[in-house]
Amino acid sequence: MKALETDDHSGFDRPRRRSRPRTKERPDYSKLPIARVISVDRGRYRCAIDDVPVTAVRGRLIDRKGVVVGDQVRLDGDTSGDEGTLARIVDVLERTTMLRRSADDADTFERPIVANADQLFIVTALADPPPRMGMIDRILVAAYDARIDPILCLTKADLASPDELRAAYEPLGVPIIVTEPEADLTDVIDVLADRVTVFVGHSGVGKSTLVNRLIPDANRATGEVSELTGKGRHTSTSAYAMELPEGGWIIDTPGVRSFGISHVAPESILGAFPDLAEIAEDCPRGCKHETGAIDCALDTAVEDGRLVPERLVSFRRMERAFV
Repeated sequence: MKALETDDHSGFDRPRRRSRPRTKERPDYSKLPIARVISVDRGRYRCAIDDVPVTAVRGRLIDRKGVVVGDQVRLDGDTSGDEGTLARIVDVLERTTMLRRSADDADTFERPIVANADQLFIVTALADPPPRMGMIDRILVAAYDARIDPILCLTKADLASPDELRAAYEPLGVPIIVTEPEADLTDVIDVLADRVTVFVGHSGVGKSTLVNRLIPDANRATGEVSELTGKGRHTSTSAYAMELPEGGWIIDTPGVRSFGISHVAPESILGAFPDLAEIAEDCPRGCKHETGAIDCALDTAVEDGRLVPERLVSFRRMERAFV
């Protein structure tokens, strides 16, 4: 009877105090090898240490979305790259740049595309599918916001003239490269050498075809334009970083059919154009610099010859990407 009246909890002691206090000092990872993340697939991160590919998982202290293609990371564990081995990402080095986009302008959630790129190839077909200047403008806005140098790469020049796009974007100072099938790629190779360049563009414009010509063993999937919609079919399904034979890296990204820039503050774009920013200092407070803006100093600069009209027209067209 006494046993039945006994409280079951009385037989258990209070939790014992830890004999060793927890430390707030984090482990020192500074001597671990540094790798570049070249692809991400279902929780596995393909990394490169020099020429050795290593598969890794995310360490416990790394945020689930804290590692993207292009990141420089420190690896712990087995970094031999042998089949069946697995390393662990324990630290992400400070990024120099981060290219982002949102799914559309109604979506305020930023989606990181690639880290540490210093150059952006906006790959646009001159035909099949036809160029979309609105898309180009939005990608330019994202590039300027990320402080990445943009280059406009026009493909399929055998099907249409590049003159219209040259007239639209040369006033902004955007370098333009024109290519066509089987043409010499010396100009492209020279621009890519020793840089980290991300390729972005609409589906079906020839990004993967261009990558395969630059890196013959890349084997990036290519596709055709749908006859029904006139839009490109998705071929690349994830971002992938590849080292160029001549030096430098390119990061091929999946084709996009929209490029939201809701994460970008419109006023931040003016800073990418020092000459316009200097003139705009004389604008009235709160000036949007749009067409018809009262007392906008940019219009005054055009009238007195300090600013080329075409440059202002191109700038204002890009500003309309926010509308």
